[in-house]
Amino acid sequence: MTERSAETAADTAGEKASAATAEATAADAPTGLDAPDTAAVRSHPADANKADATPADANQTDARPGGATRTGATKQTPLLIEQLGGWRGLFDSTFPVVVFVVANTLGGLTVAIWAAVGAGVLVSLLRLARKQSVQQSVSGLFGVAIAAYIAHRTGTAKGYFLFGIWASFAYATLFFGSVLVRWPLVGVIWEYVEGGAGTWRRNRRLMQVYCLLTLMWAGIFLARGLVQHFLYDADQTGWLAFARISMGYPVTLGALGLTLLLVRRVRRSPPAG
Repeated sequence: MTERSAETAADTAGEKASAATAEATAADAPTGLDAPDTAAVRSHPADANKADATPADANQTDARPGGATRTGATKQTPLLIEQLGGWRGLFDSTFPVVVFVVANTLGGLTVAIWAAVGAGVLVSLLRLARKQSVQQSVSGLFGVAIAAYIAHRTGTAKGYFLFGIWASFAYATLFFGSVLVRWPLVGVIWEYVEGGAGTWRRNRRLMQVYCLLTLMWAGIFLARGLVQHFLYDADQTGWLAFARISMGYPVTLGALGLTLLLVRRVRRSPPAG
């Protein structure tokens, strides 16, 4: 009975750690598996020796982009594409834009505005049906509503993309400015999610990576804004939609993957100053 209780306690600890890893999209592998369950060790000394003999199994980290920590038969963290909402996330972000452009071509601006709002409502209802957060559903609909309102006020279809252009320039300025003041936003966001102790800014290698990645994100936002601004001035609504989609979710996915890869590599290496 004692041995069975020890195994049950260890399995429970492993399942909790795996679940915590799956919920944190930008966190390192949890450290709660570095040592065996103390209650199980005290109840059966043989289990303690067994745990010490196989440290690789206790700390084995999956090399996939999700960075899952595996302990025996515990569940693995979903791939990065799944953590971002999967291919349904791509559909959610592009559907209102495609509907707007098609409706504008077929029925004019007024039809396009109402069609885009309807598509946004549909996406929000689908998110709620998939049991995603209410905040995520409402924020997506809010963005569509603002874009539709600007298109209505400007009286042009290209006005639908104006809010996204402004947002891209604002994000680029914010990310670039954070590097100038030595508080790179990638580091701030990562350490907030990770629950860091605030000492990360004294790690020179980690600061360098955070600054470079923050500049990378600033460059992505700046390029997105410049390209769409050029197409906006040229009255190329169709190409605006194409740029919005192609420079949105796919680029974000690649940038997030690179961010996870580089930060985790540096965090696992010994600190250098």
